[in-house]
Amino acid sequence: MSAPGTEGPIRIGLIATEPIRVAGLATVFDQPAEPRKPQLLPVIGSLEELLGSQGPQYLVIDLHSSLGFEAVEAIHRTRPEIRLIVIGPEGDDELVIQSVIAGARAYLDLTAGPEMVRQAIEIVTSGSIWAPRRLLSKLIDRLLNVPEAKPMAGPQLTVREKQVLGLIMTARSNREIAEELGIEERTVKAYVARLMRKTGADNRIKLSRSAMSLCLLPQQDEENS
Repeated sequence: MSAPGTEGPIRIGLIATEPIRVAGLATVFDQPAEPRKPQLLPVIGSLEELLGSQGPQYLVIDLHSSLGFEAVEAIHRTRPEIRLIVIGPEGDDELVIQSVIAGARAYLDLTAGPEMVRQAIEIVTSGSIWAPRRLLSKLIDRLLNVPEAKPMAGPQLTVREKQVLGLIMTARSNREIAEELGIEERTVKAYVARLMRKTGADNRIKLSRSAMSLCLLPQQDEENS
């Protein structure tokens, strides 16, 4: 039972290939929820089971096991609405940025203890992002501050298309983008389809990579289209 005044329990899937790592992750949920916070329930299963239609909306994935970053991409491709908490190598800034682009809302390294992991999960379930501030700043700089000396390449985008693309690259769902921009979700879907046609991408991960490689997000100084 959850505490009075809180929402129902939130199911958190745990993905790791070694039983000892799964057991370690499960200790994160040993402590009861604080007053007025939802209870967090661990769900242990295979990747296929957790990605089912009835699977949890949040997943903790341990890249220190035999799983690679391809698993993060596969999750985002199959269930883009899932919010990921990734535990991966320390000091790999590029991996952190790519994880955020691929749907991670938190990135922790192996030094993170159970309390920090739980705190990150609670931050993510509340709708925020847990990642080093300097890396989030680096990601934003990469998305928006393309050096003038670097020539533009690829298709030209309207300001609204750039806004949608920028939000896609921070792992927002169509519904979240619609709420952020004050437009209908079906309109967002139309923009996403148009962006994919312009870049030749067939999924959101490839769209994000195209945006980074083609420098599609310079400073926006045009009027909304």
